Amino acid sequence: MKKKPNILWISFEDTNPFYGCYGDKIARTPNIDRFAKEGCIYTNCFSTSGVCAPARSAIITGMYPSSIGTHHMRTTHKDERTPQLPTPYSALIPHYVKCFTEYLRAEGYYCTNNVKTDYQFEPPFTAWDECSENAHWRNRESYDQPFFAVFNPMKTHESGMWEENCPKITFDPKEIKLPPYFPDTEKVRIAMARMYTNIEVNDRIFGEILSQLKEDGLAENTVVFHFSDHGPLPRGKRWLYDTGIHVPLIIRWPGHIKPASVSRRLISTIDLGPTVLSIAGIKPPCYMQGIPFLGKYAQRSRKYVFASRDRIDESYDMVRVVRDKRYKYIKNFYPGTFYHAWVDYLNKHPIMEELWRLYVENNMNETQRLLFQKRPAEEFYDTEKDPWEIRNLIDYPIYKKHVERMRKALEDWMRNINDMGHISEEEMVRNWYAEKKQPETATPIFIPINQGNFGVDAICEGGTYSFKGSLIVQIYCATQGASIGYKINNGRWQLYTNPIYLTKGK
Repeated sequence: MKKKPNILWISFEDTNPFYGCYGDKIARTPNIDRFAKEGCIYTNCFSTSGVCAPARSAIITGMYPSSIGTHHMRTTHKDERTPQLPTPYSALIPHYVKCFTEYLRAEGYYCTNNVKTDYQFEPPFTAWDECSENAHWRNRESYDQPFFAVFNPMKTHESGMWEENCPKITFDPKEIKLPPYFPDTEKVRIAMARMYTNIEVNDRIFGEILSQLKEDGLAENTVVFHFSDHGPLPRGKRWLYDTGIHVPLIIRWPGHIKPASVSRRLISTIDLGPTVLSIAGIKPPCYMQGIPFLGKYAQRSRKYVFASRDRIDESYDMVRVVRDKRYKYIKNFYPGTFYHAWVDYLNKHPIMEELWRLYVENNMNETQRLLFQKRPAEEFYDTEKDPWEIRNLIDYPIYKKHVERMRKALEDWMRNINDMGHISEEEMVRNWYAEKKQPETATPIFIPINQGNFGVDAICEGGTYSFKGSLIVQIYCATQGASIGYKINNGRWQLYTNPIYLTKGK
């Protein structure tokens, strides 16, 4: 029997493709560049959101955030300054939606996450065999057991841009190339140098993980994905411009992906989970909105990618985006409002501090004022001619057909996914939690099946029970869609998918 492939994810946070293999002449990413020569670079991969928790909810479920109610950034925190917000809450995703790792576990995969989740909902303990700082494929009981392992080095997170988290930079600030909407000041250049320094640190960690895979003799039968959840920096992170949603994606799959290849295929990060299932030979569930692009169930390339922005920490917003390989259409549902609403965490960013300083001093050029203007109802960009998305072409007659085509595509998508941005967050939460209380999963019931008892009687209370002869146990939970885990003889937690056959003494 052919061995199932192992699958390894090494994901970075808050990172555009600032790598040598993507053509960045400043970056020092030798491990990633070497890895790219062994696999395929995808140049058109985009996140579903410009900020982590909504983006991560899409990755783990294969569902758009605004389709399952995970679209507002930061649901589990309570801000004393904004007690009117309907937080904290854990998003109550549809009962049929699972963390895709459960489908892997059901087929015998050992699934580990090291360590971040941040899905906007509390992941069930059945999602992972291990979810901790020590989680590793090396902890599985059998060397022959296939694994899906996730590692998430944290250094590139936005917080790494604060001086106290990166006191020593390894890049010359004078050599940094700045986006045209950033002021050319020493503080901005130092901040950008920190970003490159943090990527260099993560690159070393990336190399160490791959070395461990090689040491274990697993490299040839392991599919390795490298990507980021979304982009960094002001007007990038939290926003739906390419600087916020264009992410690196490099995949190595020996014997299946041509080394040193490049693909322009349009990919959304919502496609990652279904693709992993497809590689493992598992048909993705029909409810998933992501499109598998590798493996047994790979589908044709998508025509568009979509992304959304809603409440960001304290401030409400609603923006929807559709993009093809060249053009981007943006719909602002709060036109006429200030681009940069109050987000105190963003305001701590050293580059944002510089932007505010110059704005107060009225010392900005037109391009630097982009985030300090009122928004139009619609935006349209030609990303080939204008990669920084500075020139809004929405009213140019030459682009009218493209605007109409993409406007319709966005409207169709919002309708098809039942976009929950159309209702208020307060109403959404009230519909989930009528009494503002997190519902509790019902206590499981055990149904023993053996000679003379064919599933009529059930054990509804704890205790010790003995049975003679062969025994099969079913486990039932009255909560719709509940996942169930169980242990035998106090062993590891296992995912319940079928009746359990117990032998003598167990």
